[in-house]
Amino acid sequence: MGLILAPLKKGKVDDWKNWAKSLSGEQNEAFNAFNKKHGLTRHDAWLAETPDGPIVVALHEGPGADNFLQSVASTDEAFENSFKEKVLEFHDMDISAPPPGPAPVKMISSD
Repeated sequence: MGLILAPLKKGKVDDWKNWAKSLSGEQNEAFNAFNKKHGLTRHDAWLAETPDGPIVVALHEGPGADNFLQSVASTDEAFENSFKEKVLEFHDMDISAPPPGPAPVKMISSD
């Protein structure tokens, strides 16, 4: 499972909401094919308000979850390129580059 917390750039909340709606609407078929191609069985996102501003919490599940962003970054196809552009536009994250800072460390498990 992959979990990403991505702050939204100032002034981008409404644009992000519209894009998110499109992934469940007119782009749903392409979004589902994209997820399947990259080994995801679940790809959900929540908008959360924090004292420091809005963030997107994205959950990726399935056999491709651990390498999802690397898989998308290494693909040069229309939907993937659009996805990468939106992530950069909304979160100022270039997924083709390594993420800044250390990876999250799992501290508690109910296993």
